[in-house]
Amino acid sequence: MSPNLLALNPSKTEFLLIGTRQQLAKIKDISIVLTPDTILTPAESARNLGFIFDTHLSYHDQISSLTKACFYHIRDLRRIRPCLDYTTAAYIATSLVHSKLDYCNSLYLNLPKAELNRLQQIQNTLARVVSQSKRQDHITPTLQTLHWLKISERITFKIASITYSVLHNSQPQYLSRLLTLQPIRSTRSSKLITLYPPAITSNRAILNRSFSYSAPKIWNSLPIELRQPSTDNKPGHNKLSKSTFLSKLKTYLFNQSYPNHRPRQSSPAPWPPPK
Repeated sequence: MSPNLLALNPSKTEFLLIGTRQQLAKIKDISIVLTPDTILTPAESARNLGFIFDTHLSYHDQISSLTKACFYHIRDLRRIRPCLDYTTAAYIATSLVHSKLDYCNSLYLNLPKAELNRLQQIQNTLARVVSQSKRQDHITPTLQTLHWLKISERITFKIASITYSVLHNSQPQYLSRLLTLQPIRSTRSSKLITLYPPAITSNRAILNRSFSYSAPKIWNSLPIELRQPSTDNKPGHNKLSKSTFLSKLKTYLFNQSYPNHRPRQSSPAPWPPPK
C-alpha cells in the first residue's frame, strides 16, 4: 500500500484464516505485523457487505444475527397485524423479512440441516403471523396458501437464476469462467443447454457448496422446458426470456416444495421472485 500512498487503519482491519478445525489447529501464532506497535491477529468472524463470515464457513454467527434481525420485524408485525388486511400483511412480511432471508442466500447452499432449519423456523413464524394461525397448526398449508417457496427451494431459485444470467450474458466473468457448456449435438438430451460438472479434486464436503459444483448440478436437474436453447445459435442463450424463465422456475420449485398438499381456500398473497 505504501507505493500507492495508501494508509491502513488497524482499528478497522480484520482478517480471517479459513479452513477445517484440523487444518487451523496446525497453525500457531499467526499474526500480521504492520508496524512494531501494530499487530493484527485472526478474528473468529468478520462482516463483509453485511454478511458475517467465520473461520469454518459454517455461517452460524450469520444465521444467529439474521434470526435476531428478522424476529425484531416479526414482533413488530405481530403487534400491528390486527389492523392490517391479509394482503397488506403479506406485502410487509415479504419486504421486511423475506428480503433479509434472500440476501446472499446462495451461500447457504448445502449447509447442515440444523442450520437450514433455523432459517425455516423464521419463515414458519412469519407465516403464522401473516395468516394469524395458531402455534399448533400445521405450517405447510399456510406456506402454500401464501405461495412462498421454502428456504431450500429459495436457495435453489437463487442459484438457478444466477446461472441463467451468467449463461446468457457471460457476466460476471469470475462466475462465467467456472461454467463449461456441453456442445449441442443431434441427440434429444444433448440439444438442451447442459453444463459439464467439474472434475472432482477433493472429497471435502465443502466443495459441494461452491458455485462451480452446485450450479451445473442444479441447472442440469431442471426440466426440459427450462433448458431449451434459443434460435439465435448463441451458446448458452435460453429460449425463454428471463421473466418467463423465473416464472416457470418458481412454479417448478413450488411443486417441489409442496408435492402432496392441496392449497387452502384463501386468497393467495402476491409473491415477487427473489432478486
